Amino acid sequence: MPPRSEPPGRSTPATPPDPDSARPTGKRMPTPAQTPWLDEDTQSRPLTVAIGLTAAGALALTVAALVPVSPDAAPGFTSWPWLALLFLAPAVAAIGAVAAKKPGIGGGIVLGLAALAPGRLLLDLQFAVNGPLTIRPELYLPDRFVGGSAVGAGFWLLVAGHLLTIAAGVLAWRAQPRDEPERRRWRLLVPLLAVTASVGLLTAPVHSDNGFLLARSAFEGPWPALGGYLLIAAALPLAAALALAAPSERTARGTLLGLTAGAFAVAAPALLAGLFRADLHVTWGPCLVLVATALTAALAFTRLAEKPKTDAEVRVPGLFWWRLTTGLLGLATAAAAVVGTFAPQVAVTALNPGAVTPVSAAAESPARWFLLVAALLVAVLSLGTLVPKTAAAARPVLGLAWAGIVLAGTAVLNTALTATQAGNLAGFGGTAAPAFGYDLGAGAAWTFAALVLAALLALAVVGTGVVEREDAGNSTADGGLLTPVVAGAVLAVAAFGLPVFSVPGYVAPGLWSNFDTPSWGLLTAVVVVVGAAALALRSRPKPAAALLAGAALLTGLHAAELPLVGGALGDASPSTGFWVALAAVAALLVGAGMAVAGGRDQS
Repeated sequence: MPPRSEPPGRSTPATPPDPDSARPTGKRMPTPAQTPWLDEDTQSRPLTVAIGLTAAGALALTVAALVPVSPDAAPGFTSWPWLALLFLAPAVAAIGAVAAKKPGIGGGIVLGLAALAPGRLLLDLQFAVNGPLTIRPELYLPDRFVGGSAVGAGFWLLVAGHLLTIAAGVLAWRAQPRDEPERRRWRLLVPLLAVTASVGLLTAPVHSDNGFLLARSAFEGPWPALGGYLLIAAALPLAAALALAAPSERTARGTLLGLTAGAFAVAAPALLAGLFRADLHVTWGPCLVLVATALTAALAFTRLAEKPKTDAEVRVPGLFWWRLTTGLLGLATAAAAVVGTFAPQVAVTALNPGAVTPVSAAAESPARWFLLVAALLVAVLSLGTLVPKTAAAARPVLGLAWAGIVLAGTAVLNTALTATQAGNLAGFGGTAAPAFGYDLGAGAAWTFAALVLAALLALAVVGTGVVEREDAGNSTADGGLLTPVVAGAVLAVAAFGLPVFSVPGYVAPGLWSNFDTPSWGLLTAVVVVVGAAALALRSRPKPAAALLAGAALLTGLHAAELPLVGGALGDASPSTGFWVALAAVAALLVGAGMAVAGGRDQS
């Protein structure tokens, strides 16, 4: 039919050209609405490269299990099938998630693996520094005395695998959206589980009856391995907290799964070594890691986005349960510390028939009364947290008092470790067979348990504080607190870095010299006091006063080492750290008083 003519003065409206009409043939390109998975990851190419690097890294780690890491030692058991499963499974899961059009989960798995890769890399560097000191029977277990060992191709494959995983994590991070995160469920429980797993990583991975494998905890081991374990232990809770702040729920879920896979790759081989070798035995540390991270993976499969609820539904019951958990953990910590105070720190075993075990060999720690006082303080504050009328004031102080358990507990453990090592060296130093064997006793075990519970208590206190702050608002204390708080924090750092007493012939562990096991307690106390001082400047008047009072209490507990520890050593006299600690206590108490006065003025 001929085209219909239009009336004069009337034009046909212009229609926008169809972008697909220019294409001669072929299917219509899908739009973002037709492929919603493109909206979740707008930078698919970096994520694709990240997945490829992760797969290459997993393949390198798997081949490293087949190729010896050193020409001087072979794996202690047939570990490569298990290691291949641990290394390849997360990479296959990431590839499968992307293939199933769920790139958020795949990218999250890469991020979780990459978060632990630096620590695993540092842990493997021990093979190059001093291979015989490694506790990695799945890759290296000598059958003869080895003074030092070279590295083989397997070591370089391990390094390449970790570097590829780190590079994949950087690309996956760049590919993530930058939207505002939603409120997540389990934002306090998941970091608590991660801290629990971190504690397990720092314990002895196996018990050894093999003379060529000296099994010990991370703190007793060489520096590369210690640094690796500490880096993994710090990355676990930090990455778990960041995962729950991810904008995409699928990314959060994938990151938790990646963290679980990375933790399994570190802890599971030690458990397998204890099961497959008769001269190695399973310890509770790797089991704790596997259980805690498995629970984290189970939570990852639940709904993570938090539904909005009213205050009556979530806040009041949540605060009650958090305070109850905190108080009970505090009482358990205090109880373990009290048992560690009075139980023997060293167990003496007669190796020769007819030998009489010396009663005096129990090696009582001069810091045991120091630990007892710290335990009593935690117990009193925990009871105050359980009482509704005093909970608001006791909980912030308890948030610093737990560090007193670490401060005193590390000093007690140092005596046990020193006595055990000295006793065994003295017994094996002569030509005759040793009469006695010296091992850590029940007191050392209970003291270590108190340190573990103190770490869990710290996280519970932080969780309770978060809930309290949400209920009460975000007002801050008076700005006039800056001078006394900063002065108190600076003096406290100096006090913990200097000895509080001096005894002839005794050199106290410190932060800048003679760094030993008690130095970790000093470092913990410094971090806690400085953190509390910074938080007090951003808190409401009453919580600020409680935080500063807790900082003063912890610093005063350090000054109390003069009578509690120095008195047991005899002829102790005050040193510079004692007077600086008293000055820090005074400055912090002045700040607490000013915070209380400021709160009264505001009311």
